[in-house]
Amino acid sequence: MKKYNVAIVGATGAVGVEMVKMIEIRDFPVENLYLFASGRTAGKKIKFKNKEITVEDITAIKDFSVLKSKYGLDMALFSAGGSVSKDLAPKFAAQGVFVIDNSSAFRMEKDIPLIVPEVNPDAVRKDTKIIANPNCSTIQMVVALKPLHDAAKIKRVIVSTYQAVSGAGGRALDEFANQVMSWSKGEPIPEPVKLPHRIAFNVIPQIDVFVDNGYTKEEMKMVNETRKIFSDDTIKISSFCVRVPVLRGHSEAVWIETQEKLTVQDAKDILENAEGIVLMDDPASGKYPMPINTSESQTTYVGRIREDISTENGIVMWIVSDNLLKGAALNAVQIAELLISKKIL
Repeated sequence: MKKYNVAIVGATGAVGVEMVKMIEIRDFPVENLYLFASGRTAGKKIKFKNKEITVEDITAIKDFSVLKSKYGLDMALFSAGGSVSKDLAPKFAAQGVFVIDNSSAFRMEKDIPLIVPEVNPDAVRKDTKIIANPNCSTIQMVVALKPLHDAAKIKRVIVSTYQAVSGAGGRALDEFANQVMSWSKGEPIPEPVKLPHRIAFNVIPQIDVFVDNGYTKEEMKMVNETRKIFSDDTIKISSFCVRVPVLRGHSEAVWIETQEKLTVQDAKDILENAEGIVLMDDPASGKYPMPINTSESQTTYVGRIREDISTENGIVMWIVSDNLLKGAALNAVQIAELLISKKIL
């Protein structure tokens, strides 16, 4: 089997660390793995396949021809933030390196594919060197919705999210931990810095900044990205995104209205046989997905499926997935695998 030279840019961040793990766990065909981050964390060592790789300073690269001449890179997985991606991803792509970018920088660019491999694998193209990884909350939702959309055409989606603190990054996790620790010691709870309000023992009905229509950027990402992934601007979508005091794993309550009637059993049968989905739906026995039992799983879990009693042709469901894995690192690695399986790389 051919092996590939791979870089991870942003390797010391929460998602970058998971990218390294996913490449190893999924036995991705790596010849050489190169890890890059900012000067602040360059020099750190990260374990990969029983050896330690030293993180290099991405800002030290001035002549990007070294990406081929020195590193021989075939692909790079980016999780270093939108501004870094905007600056560096085109420079990597100009050297013939395929870039899979986890930021929001390129998601809505017309000529850049936005990919979830279980949903729209045919959208990848050989002539496009930059591929966008969707938002974490979007990914798990479309994985569950696509087989239902194929079966009965979804007309409308209403979604309310319950998103883990890790979705806001490592500094938000530290902030959460410090708040809980201070509370447990009877000490004053520190004021928030990364998040807009205290997250310990609280929920925050805001993720990202507000836009002119009163929604947040996170909420509009779910609307616009879902339509792009499905190649269908006619789907009506409304979202409400909330940060909750959970370490890892996003949960979503989703209402859908379909053109064709789907019974509850129809929906269960479809999802039970869908790629990337585990059906966990026995509420009478207390069996339904929760972040506590889906953390570090590569699967998207669906449960609490029932008819929407407020409308015809309506189904309600509960979707839970690990936001750092399927919502970010895993999906990026699966895109890389897709490039290989389609002989694009």
